[in-house]
Amino acid sequence: MMTNVIACIDGSKATRAVSDASGWAAMQLNAPVTLLHVLDKSAYPTELNLSGNIGLGSREHLLAEMVELEGRMSKLALEQGKYMLQDAQTSIVAAQPTVTVQTLQRHGDLVETLLEQEADARLVVIGRQGEQHQDQAQAIGSHLESVIRTLKQPILVVMPEFAMPSRFMIAYDGSATSKTVLERVISSPLLKGLGCHLVMVSDNQSQAQTELTSVADSLTEAGFEVTTAVCQGEVQTALEAYQLAHQIDLMVMGAYGHSRIREFFVGSNTTRMISKSHIPLLLLR
Repeated sequence: MMTNVIACIDGSKATRAVSDASGWAAMQLNAPVTLLHVLDKSAYPTELNLSGNIGLGSREHLLAEMVELEGRMSKLALEQGKYMLQDAQTSIVAAQPTVTVQTLQRHGDLVETLLEQEADARLVVIGRQGEQHQDQAQAIGSHLESVIRTLKQPILVVMPEFAMPSRFMIAYDGSATSKTVLERVISSPLLKGLGCHLVMVSDNQSQAQTELTSVADSLTEAGFEVTTAVCQGEVQTALEAYQLAHQIDLMVMGAYGHSRIREFFVGSNTTRMISKSHIPLLLLR
């Protein structure tokens, strides 16, 4: 049974936002939160491979000291991770006293750890930038794209600050992916109570509006208050302009609809939207 909201905590600027977003999602879903901290084994290896240091010869004490230092750094990083998890737990419980929060710490690989936890995951919350990319305004964290491509569960990508959303927007294009997104939105309590904007970018105004109207009915029947709109122009620019004009708090979209080879040539809307967005993105597949 998919039950938990899994929140990925790493000490970056987005850590507080990840905590706040996971607390909000847990309330909406009536689900517990698992705060996850994975100490990256590539940055903090459990064993140091020094086979390349052939020229050190008699200076074995140097090697021994390097191994000892590496071990101490890993231990300190794990200790720091424990404090981060405790702080995040305290902050969620203070904001949402009825939410159950547990913590989990691993020394390994984030994607592998999330795959292990996926069977219990209802939603994964992660920051756009990890600790290593947090000063690059539009960079995507090195793990994020791998996480999005690998996991099948919904992923909420947050920016360095999070506020409880009151309206969300679905970028609809009539594809199989966007129809799946609609089904997922309708069947989940996550976005219930929020205003829904169903937006299509098309040069054929009347045809797009007809398609949107028929799709909007299913959302209305599910209890959503729906606004439909057809925008013209380049997809990303048009969606950004609409989002700003209507104070949209959350963007909902399908994740990676095309093959990797095709994306290599045409670029991925998913990656572009994530890197340019100023608001959280809920990625569904």
